[in-house]
Amino acid sequence: MFKFEELHVYQDSLEFSKNMYLLTKKWPREETYGLIDQLKRAAVSISLNIAEGSSRTKKDFDHFLSLFRGSCYECVAVLQTAKKLGYVNESEFSSTYEECEKIARKISALKLSLR
Repeated sequence: MFKFEELHVYQDSLEFSKNMYLLTKKWPREETYGLIDQLKRAAVSISLNIAEGSSRTKKDFDHFLSLFRGSCYECVAVLQTAKKLGYVNESEFSSTYEECEKIARKISALKLSLR
């Protein structure tokens, strides 16, 4: 097992990616190369940046953590747009927003632990 696989934030990010894939299955087909693709790529990039960044120096890992926190924020923006377009209801939006907040808090805590 690689060290990054033990990180709770990594495990949470994998679950979040899965949830975003499931959530977007019911979105309109015309969004396949728009919001759906954007959300999936941003969600998956969270775990990818943790994995890649963990193989680097602490300074580089800190930079990767900033990148993946940015991807987390990007997911929020896509979800807000999807909500305005009626692709997600209030319950779906709230639960996914909370997942993003949880991951962002864990990223911040991990960044602090590197110092």
